[in-house]
Amino acid sequence: MAENKQQRKGSRGSDRSSSHTCLWSMGTTASAAPQPVSVASPLESVHVNGMADSRQSLSMSPFQTVNIHNNKAKSIITNKVAPVVITYNCRQEFQIHDDILKTNYKVGRISDAMPEHYLVQGEYFMVQDVYGKADVLNTAGSYGAPNFRQVKGSYPLYGMGQPSLNGFRQVLQRLQAQGHEEVIFFCVREEPVVFLHKDDDFVPYTPRRKENLHENLHGLEKEELVESLELTVRKELHDFAKLNENVFYVYNDIEFFKDEPQKISITCEEDIHVTEEVYKRPMFTMPAYRYYRLPLPMEGAPLEEDFDAFVNILRESTSLSLGHDASRRLPALLFSCQVGVGRTNLAMILGTLVMNRLRGDSQPAPQVEEAAASEPKPVFRVIQSLINKLPNGPQVMEEVDQAIALCSEMHNIKEAIYENKSKLEGIGEDYQIQGSSTKDYFLNRTMQSLERYFYLIVFNAYLHEQYPLAFMSNFSQWMCCHAGLYRLLACMDLSELSAPAELVTRGARVLVADECLALDVLSTVKEMKAVNFRRVPKMPIYGVAQPTSEATGAVLAHLTDEKRKHSHVLWVNLQEELVLEGNGQIFTPREPSCLDQHIPIPSSDPQLIEKLETSLKEEILRAQKWLEVTLEQEKQMKMFKSCLTVQEIFNQHKSSHQGLVYKRIPLPDCCAPREEEFDKLLEATKSALAEDSRSAFVFNCSNGKGRTTTAMVVSILTLWHFNGFPEFADDEIVSVPDAKYTKGEFEVVMQLVRLLPDGHRMKREVDMALDSVSETMTPMHYHLREVIISTYRQIKSGKTERECQQLLLRSLQYLERYMYLILFNTYLHLEKKNSWQRSFTLWMEQVAARAGVYDILNQLGFSEFENPRDTPLARLRCRWQRQNILSLPFRGEFI
Repeated sequence: MAENKQQRKGSRGSDRSSSHTCLWSMGTTASAAPQPVSVASPLESVHVNGMADSRQSLSMSPFQTVNIHNNKAKSIITNKVAPVVITYNCRQEFQIHDDILKTNYKVGRISDAMPEHYLVQGEYFMVQDVYGKADVLNTAGSYGAPNFRQVKGSYPLYGMGQPSLNGFRQVLQRLQAQGHEEVIFFCVREEPVVFLHKDDDFVPYTPRRKENLHENLHGLEKEELVESLELTVRKELHDFAKLNENVFYVYNDIEFFKDEPQKISITCEEDIHVTEEVYKRPMFTMPAYRYYRLPLPMEGAPLEEDFDAFVNILRESTSLSLGHDASRRLPALLFSCQVGVGRTNLAMILGTLVMNRLRGDSQPAPQVEEAAASEPKPVFRVIQSLINKLPNGPQVMEEVDQAIALCSEMHNIKEAIYENKSKLEGIGEDYQIQGSSTKDYFLNRTMQSLERYFYLIVFNAYLHEQYPLAFMSNFSQWMCCHAGLYRLLACMDLSELSAPAELVTRGARVLVADECLALDVLSTVKEMKAVNFRRVPKMPIYGVAQPTSEATGAVLAHLTDEKRKHSHVLWVNLQEELVLEGNGQIFTPREPSCLDQHIPIPSSDPQLIEKLETSLKEEILRAQKWLEVTLEQEKQMKMFKSCLTVQEIFNQHKSSHQGLVYKRIPLPDCCAPREEEFDKLLEATKSALAEDSRSAFVFNCSNGKGRTTTAMVVSILTLWHFNGFPEFADDEIVSVPDAKYTKGEFEVVMQLVRLLPDGHRMKREVDMALDSVSETMTPMHYHLREVIISTYRQIKSGKTERECQQLLLRSLQYLERYMYLILFNTYLHLEKKNSWQRSFTLWMEQVAARAGVYDILNQLGFSEFENPRDTPLARLRCRWQRQNILSLPFRGEFI
């Protein structure tokens, strides 16, 4: 009885016409008295006033009156299993099961003129997957699949769009006829596809949203395998058809909707095939045939686990190993997505790179016919940085370019970057389409196509190293050992370097006074002229917000007076945004739409930032016009008579303070400093101490809080290593909410502590440094360990999804900043014996990465409260690319 709960009894002697018959058996003993049935017209029971897109249906229980949609129901006999429906002619009976009764099936229609019908998963319409116009190469009839093609050259690599069942058989027969004994087929679709019985074939259909019937479902949750979703769709379609005389509605023409929707007969589940049934069954008739589903994204580069899945296939394929039998023909690799263009093209390029490794460097690569000579396009800066970083970088890139050209019959990945860039930069005044900025749209397209090209080069470098090693490391592990590549990926958009200075004088950007951004919570302006000026107790380390020329002079006078007598002062400016002093006030340029978001300059080169500041200063003085500025409480119009860059301010003070050394080491706001920035801070400190062991150290950012605190802690740790560590008091027992976390004892932090030599001591020393910096900061309410948990707790009160994502990103960035400080302290301890000749950057690459530090950082999260795998921000790739959830308007050129 229980087993039969998932079955229905089909028609006996039914008059339906079908090429095959489906039979069910149902053993059930009816008990209890007959129940009346309310007979209604199809879908009448779920109709509501008006034309709502979807409505609840079948809201019933075994004890309620049931509306049956085929008008044949005569009575219902209930039993303990499920109601049994007896039709008028007594020729049909079937059970309505508990799982159907409890399911919130919904109905909807495309337009008022079309019939209403059930919706898959409560919201999707079933649309024929590929229509005629998509077959640009016109191969569906002759080859069996749309856009069927082989790569240029001799490699046995093929691509195609989505075939029907018979079409797929035709493709396999053609490959066999060409002498391919072994065929490896890759379906690279991530969206669900089902094949519906139509005439003598099974035709592919996909669920789509009413808002965009041309767009497949993508970006689905990874946990729910697409195969499982296809099985769910099949079951729903079967259930819907049984409730509507074995008919379901589908759509073939979504351009003009002529004669739509179409009725399709579904009498049993065998009338519906899922993808694996279509693609796996040939293994029984073709011993050397194999099938894999390798979902690839519609846009951008595949995720690391997608590459891992591909590498696992290479690992288990002896015919694709370097030790394969050279006398045997290489297997044919066949790739397919929907139309056979974007994802298929990407997969064919991956296949070409694999074939290159199998061919070996000794044999000549397949050549592409030279196109008409065209002016070579400039290499993007991020790509130039990449090939400079990779072993044999130019060769690795050239092989990728060659592979792209071999696979370019339908689409050229590299050309797409330049096309998107041209469209992006060709937009004059930005405008909105469906609520989104046009520039944002094309910026995302440019970034995604460039990211795809970037990853192809990186993957080819991986193949060069790992193919001879039989893939000892998978791609994810390899990337964590080369985390510097993620740093490069975060520098794709360098447009701010070319943003014109006239943006301010044209009014496209506004100048915001620091008094709006840096509140003097420590009340030091009155005495020191400087905002949030403070000192680490018993140490010559100071922090301050961005000072004016007057405030800089006051601080220097304070440090060099008779009491302190610092003859040598190292002043480090940590700002990565443009800063100017105008009419005695500090200003930074901002976007009018987001005044509280600073505009970072994507460069660690201080000279480049200072050059941009000089250009801005010259433009303001040249314009000599009233400019709108934002002050603490209001907007004002100002004419700037004087304007100075930060470099000029310090150059002026050097004449009266001979021992002043000014450096600019830009740090990212909220994030951990990058590895090379730790090196710069260490080198600056070492140089100052070599000059004068009693040097004073001053650090400033915009408000004197986050970045300033981080640099001060780096300086404290460095000085302790030079001068000796103080005595540390025993840990206090703290009994306050979140005490464990305010002490920094997050699970991921403790995982790092367990990994590091003497890890508990490394953490404790950082904690003491943080505590000593924060002793004078109580009014600021800024203590790094406390900020981590307090920011995370704020997510619950976030009003929008974007705000919640921003808070999550910030909390992870603060957590990573804390862990980097622990790592840097460990480096100082372990490399002290060699006077830190090896840089922190190299130590992280050569020592920490091999020990698995980046693997920990690649799963960064608050595992006490949630699974880090649930958010992409836990990954280095996503977190480092997104310094801010909110994007700024595109202003320069994509270089």
